[in-house]
Amino acid sequence: MNQETLDKLRQMRLLGMHRAFKTSVESNTTETLTADEMAMLLTNSEWDDRQNRSIERTMKNAKFRYKASIEQLDYSPERGMDKNTVHRLADGEFIKRCENVLITGSTGTGKSFLASAIGQQACQLGFKVLYTSTTKLFSQLKMAKADGSAVRELAKIERQDLLILDDFGLQPFDSASRLALMEVMEDRHGKRSTIITSQLPVKQWYDVIGEKTIADAILDRLVHDAGRIELFGESLRKKWSKNQSNLSTKNI
Repeated sequence: MNQETLDKLRQMRLLGMHRAFKTSVESNTTETLTADEMAMLLTNSEWDDRQNRSIERTMKNAKFRYKASIEQLDYSPERGMDKNTVHRLADGEFIKRCENVLITGSTGTGKSFLASAIGQQACQLGFKVLYTSTTKLFSQLKMAKADGSAVRELAKIERQDLLILDDFGLQPFDSASRLALMEVMEDRHGKRSTIITSQLPVKQWYDVIGEKTIADAILDRLVHDAGRIELFGESLRKKWSKNQSNLSTKNI
C-alpha cells in the first residue's frame, strides 16, 4: 500500500510529499504521527520543495555572471562599501518601492559581484530578475527589431522585478541603443527596479548616451532618487592573483 501511494505521488509530481512520505516509511515514523501531524509534514514538505524549485528556476532564468551571495562580500574600509546600505538593499524593499541603484567604480572593484549578490538575494525573496551586460542587451534588442520580436523582448524585460545592467557605458551609444534604452527605462519607470554598474561616474553618462534631449529623458527616469554606491580600492582580480602567486611561492 505504501509503495502504491509513493508511485502515485511521483506520477502526480508531488515530489516534496513523495520524499517526506518515503523517509517516514523507511524510518518507521508513520505510525508515531497523528493524522494531523502527517498532513502537516507532507504539506510543508511539498511547499518547501516547490519554493526551492521556483527559486532555482528564477536563478537560472536570471543568467547571473557570478555565483555570489551577500555573505561573501568584502566590507574592507578601503572599498567604500557600507554594510548597512548593502543589507538594506538585500531585504528587497527597494524593489517593492520600484527604486533604482547605481553602482560605480574602477575596473575590478567588485561592481558586478555586488550586483550579482543583490540580484541572487532578490531571487531568494521571490522576485524575478534579469542580469545582462548593457552591450549584450542592446545587441539582442537590435536583432529583435530586425526579426519582428522586439515588442515581445521589451515586454519580457518590463516583467522583471529587477533588471541588472552590467558594464554600462563601456562604449558610446549609437542611435538605436539610445532609443532602446529610452524604451526600457520608460517601461520600467515607477513600476520596476533597475541596478546599473559602470566604470564611469554618473556625471559622465550624459556624454556616453549622447543626444542631450534623449540623455536628459533617460537619466531623469533612471537617476532621480536612485541609491548610489561607489566602490574604491585595488582591483580584486589583481589582489586575488597576487594572493595566488604568494601561495604558489610558499609552496615551492
